[in-house]
Amino acid sequence: MTGEVKEIALSKQDLREVTAFAAACAELVLEVFEADQPDDSRPREAIGAAWEFVRGGERGKALRDRAWAALKAAQSADTTAAREAARAAMSAAGAAYLHPLAKATQVKHILGAGAHAARAVELVTDDDRSVGAAHIEQTLHRATPAVVAVLKRFPAAPGGGGRVGELTRMLDTGLRSLVFAE
Repeated sequence: MTGEVKEIALSKQDLREVTAFAAACAELVLEVFEADQPDDSRPREAIGAAWEFVRGGERGKALRDRAWAALKAAQSADTTAAREAARAAMSAAGAAYLHPLAKATQVKHILGAGAHAARAVELVTDDDRSVGAAHIEQTLHRATPAVVAVLKRFPAAPGGGGRVGELTRMLDTGLRSLVFAE
C-alpha cells in the first residue's frame, strides 16, 4: 500500500539514550541564552527535565510543558544566538517524544538540539560557519553507539530548514558514517 508509514521499534531505553545525547548538546550553549536572559530559567528547566527522563523519569506533561516553555523563552530572547540556544533546550526535552515512524522529519528529534547548538555558536562568533562545522565535529564524538543505532533506523534528515537544516544534515551524515569498535 502506498503512503503507508512504517513503524520503527523504539524502546524506552532508546528514547533515554537519544534524550541524553540531546541534553548534552543543549547544555553546551545554555550560557548563550543565560547571558542574554539571566532571569529566565525555562531553557535550563527544559534541559533538567530531559535529564530527569534520562535517569528514569516518565514522558509526561511536565516534560512536554518544559519543552514548550523553552520554545517560548526562545521567542522572548533578544539575540538570535540566544534564541537558538533556547531552541536547543526545547529540542532536548522534545527528544523524549521521538515517534516510532519511519519519517525523515523524526530525525529532528534526535539531532535538533545538536544543530540548534551549532547554530548558536556560529551566531556568537559573527556567523562564522567554520565554528559551526567544528562544533558539529565535536558533537559527533558525543554520540554513543546506541544513539547512532537509533538514528540509522530512520531515513536521512530532510531537506530545507535553512542553516539549522544544513547543520542537521551535516550531523546526520557524520553520525551515520561513524563506525564503533566492538
